[in-house]
Amino acid sequence: MKKTIMAIGGHIGDMELTCGGVLATMSLAGHQIITVALTGGEKGNPPHLDVATYRKQKEDEAKTFAEMLGGISVVLPYQDGELPNDDKVRFEVCDLIRKYKPNILITHWKHSMHKDHETTSKIVKDAQFYAGIPGFKRENEPHFAAGPYYAENWEDPEGFHPYLYVKVSEEGYKLWQKAIDTHWFATQSKSFKYKEYYEALMIVRGKEARALYAEAFDIEYTSKKIIRDSF
Repeated sequence: MKKTIMAIGGHIGDMELTCGGVLATMSLAGHQIITVALTGGEKGNPPHLDVATYRKQKEDEAKTFAEMLGGISVVLPYQDGELPNDDKVRFEVCDLIRKYKPNILITHWKHSMHKDHETTSKIVKDAQFYAGIPGFKRENEPHFAAGPYYAENWEDPEGFHPYLYVKVSEEGYKLWQKAIDTHWFATQSKSFKYKEYYEALMIVRGKEARALYAEAFDIEYTSKKIIRDSF
């Protein structure tokens, strides 16, 4: 059955890095990919570009990445570092969930060194609730999406525990490598070797999953239940 996966990050590039291998693998298997960035992540601009110009570049990068996976990129108009923690944004994300009807939501873990990451995690959790409840009257009909599944991010380590491992195919890994090259900061940042880190992390998680490559996710503590009729 064809699935739709919606990955929602605080900045352009967050989800492309942290769960991009899974997104690429699933896209090659015929599933629909939607990337959503709540801000542009534009304030990490390189010296040769001003913030506004880099914002436009990052929006183009997000679109290119998604299209290389046969998917769709959505970028909300909020500024990097200034994502509001309010119901206006929550209902905007709710409306995206109802519009695209994803089967699965992926987002940031709840604790982070980045305020936009923490805020995004809270927004997505509430938006998932709003989207699934008929009592919230919006343009589109209610839709429930499973998750959120929390992607592994070096900037979101506090309390994160790898729980679910999703295998990344060799073809998916190669597609992700090509697609992430379209993001300037992933390959050119002087502060952190983003692409190299996530390449290595996919290899490490792959070995733990007895596979070539994998990406790890956490889920809510209250969802960590194994139920059996007997041993």
